[in-house]
Amino acid sequence: MKNENILKGYRTGIWFILLSLLICLLVALLSGSLQIKRNMSAGAPLDEFKAYLDERIPALMKMYGIPGCNIALVKDSEIVCTEAYGYADVASGRALTVDTPMSVQSITKSATAWGVMRLAEKGLIDLDTPVLQYLKSWRFPQSDYPAGRITTRQLLSHTAGMPLGDFTNVYAPGEAMPSTRVVMTEEAVLTREPGTGFSYSNTGYNLLELLIEDVSGQNFSEYMRTEIFLPLCMESATFDIDTAATPYPPTGYNLSGESVPVYTYPSKASGGLFATARDIARFAAAGFRENPVLSAESIDQMYQPESSKIGIYGLVFKGYGLGHYLETLPNGLRSVSHGGQGNGIMTHFQAVPETGDAIVILTNSQRSWPLIAYILSDWAQWRAFPSVGMGRIIWGHYGLCAVIGMLLSASLLLLLRLPLAFNRQKRAGFRLLRVGTASILLGILIWCICQKYLFVTSVFPTLAMWLGGAVLVFSITLLLPVLLPALLKKKDKQ
Repeated sequence: MKNENILKGYRTGIWFILLSLLICLLVALLSGSLQIKRNMSAGAPLDEFKAYLDERIPALMKMYGIPGCNIALVKDSEIVCTEAYGYADVASGRALTVDTPMSVQSITKSATAWGVMRLAEKGLIDLDTPVLQYLKSWRFPQSDYPAGRITTRQLLSHTAGMPLGDFTNVYAPGEAMPSTRVVMTEEAVLTREPGTGFSYSNTGYNLLELLIEDVSGQNFSEYMRTEIFLPLCMESATFDIDTAATPYPPTGYNLSGESVPVYTYPSKASGGLFATARDIARFAAAGFRENPVLSAESIDQMYQPESSKIGIYGLVFKGYGLGHYLETLPNGLRSVSHGGQGNGIMTHFQAVPETGDAIVILTNSQRSWPLIAYILSDWAQWRAFPSVGMGRIIWGHYGLCAVIGMLLSASLLLLLRLPLAFNRQKRAGFRLLRVGTASILLGILIWCICQKYLFVTSVFPTLAMWLGGAVLVFSITLLLPVLLPALLKKKDKQ
């Protein structure tokens, strides 16, 4: 009898594995996680890679429901390609062009870091001096931690103990909005001891906006235009949107595919920049060579790790420097990057200073993380790196497909063994275990549905729906042996 039970368990395990693999493959195919693509050989001619992207990007856009995408390629420190795909606005049919300025969101932080380092090179600030020495027009609100210890370096590296900030506080271009100083008085309340760890903060970078204004005596937008953008030939880069501008920035599209009109933030330094892919490519390339803004020493200082323990970002990057994420590629080269995400927007740039390579990907959709991961992986393969950290998102897709496969496989096997489960329900322990597990899973699912934003939905916009469905099916399957007998008993009484 014991050997027979072991044999049954062995057979069940085999069926579970086979079903899980089959369902995993099916989900991967239906969700687009299993991409069938033409191999791109390392060092292939540029024209061949461009032709590849002309097929690849529209296919990915269609797969993930992304209206528009702009890219730029830098090779040997020179821009060799800019291309636009899709629509700036779906409803009107307005096409996206390479000259369309787009919201780059948190890529802005890398540009702001250059603005701060420019002040340091001029000897106007010291990165390790408390910022209170430079802030003349504003003071920190009361908090439980010593704001007087916060330095410029800590603000640049997200180690100042500042909160994330309210990134939902947005306004239409030209609409009256509160000043940065008013917003910072509400938001810049320390959440931890300065210098004790990494905590990604928009608020911290918006404080750098005040620092730049108080030290330079210029409006932040004007300072960045004259000191950074114009010297680097970033002609379209701006923080100020003219409602009559042509071409006008594209409409954004959120995780549900709903349109999001162009918006601005009260504070600019953390995510308020609008620029073309060409502008950001010029910015990235400036870090590879002599430029009129910063010395090689200052640039190298931005590319040195200030934090190696960076929380969930550590799944993709090795650390954070001053305004840049850092990683070491499999071939030992250093790579610097930054991405941006806002309501209806997703962007990324990646650069390898030692080889003079960079890629910029700007999209007007919040469903673009898979597209960005795939294109970065293709680019890395073409440039023989051979991979970048963002490519791990692809492996995350495979892992999530496996989880979905196991949940649905377990649900199917539980349904097939339903008669046996009815008998086991006579034991209170089995009922309690099933009801408890199902209740926890359903509770988590309901909580997720009630959230306006979920990280997992952003990274896996298609698979997140599959995962939610699999959890729901598995939970119901767990409850069936408990609910059906009660329903049947109630029917018999009637």
